[in-house]
Amino acid sequence: MQKKYLLIYEEIAQQIREGHFHPKTILPSENEFADRYQTSRETIRKALNLLAQNGFIQKIRGKGSLVLDLKRHQFPISGLISFKELAKNMGGKTKTTVDGFVLEQAGTDIAKELNIVNEELVWKVKRVRHIDEERVILDKDFIVEKQVPGLSRQKCQNSIFEYIEQELKKQISFAKKEFTVEEPNEEDRELLDMEGFHAIVIVKNYIYFADATLFQYTESRHRPDKFRFVDFARRMDSQKK
Repeated sequence: MQKKYLLIYEEIAQQIREGHFHPKTILPSENEFADRYQTSRETIRKALNLLAQNGFIQKIRGKGSLVLDLKRHQFPISGLISFKELAKNMGGKTKTTVDGFVLEQAGTDIAKELNIVNEELVWKVKRVRHIDEERVILDKDFIVEKQVPGLSRQKCQNSIFEYIEQELKKQISFAKKEFTVEEPNEEDRELLDMEGFHAIVIVKNYIYFADATLFQYTESRHRPDKFRFVDFARRMDSQKK
């Protein structure tokens, strides 16, 4: 016999799929669900945890369980795509604002990430991505100036990748990515609409030209409710033997 929390999970998940609980609304409380299903709060808590793990809800401290939009924008893990390219497929209103733009010496920490000397000049760019009039992504870009000369605030607001490929005629080839989930810091809360959210998805990108030259390090900080990070994996033939 299937455990009760699994049955409750499946029923609530189906109700979310069918639109009974709308995106951006708060689910009934644990007590309300416990009364409705004639069970304990612990059983309800297990069902809600499973809903959160499978992307149906986001638990918000002090508010409850926020229903997520199952049509959230897909962000390809293995792909290398600019926000401008991603925005074309989103359908909603998008905008980029440049909060910081400066050319200065890399410094110890950034030099280490880019594998350059501390004194080398680096473009340091801070961009906020708006989706449906909400500030949901903070991109912090560090770009080696000698590899990408002539960058400007306007080009950053439009698309850095587009400038590199169309104006500098350089081929962007691949990236190494690292994913972590952390608590938002003071800068996240200042520049993003983080009210009620107590986690942020951080994607670190190390981006290379076709000749394997590392030219950009980006720390992209995402509010967790707007995106699904997706990938396609294939089992290697050698593992089947």
